[in-house]
Amino acid sequence: MSSGLQEVWVLSMKRTLTALTVAATMFASSASAFDPDDLQKLKDTGKCATCDLGGADLSGADLGGANLSGANLSGANLRVLI
Repeated sequence: MSSGLQEVWVLSMKRTLTALTVAATMFASSASAFDPDDLQKLKDTGKCATCDLGGADLSGADLGGANLSGANLSGANLRVLI
């Protein structure tokens, strides 16, 4: 591969990787943005069916008996603290 073609290929790959990084970052941040009002509702009532809690930090929360049917919990921290 000639030096000129190699430089064009490298620039093309850098642009492609940059675009993929930006797209992945945008997707990750949108997938983990929980609704603070929904989190407060869960804390106040123990019920939050169909709530958006994606990406919320629920570590150590007592969720025994909580109604979370249909709630978005993708990316939520559900670790139990002992």
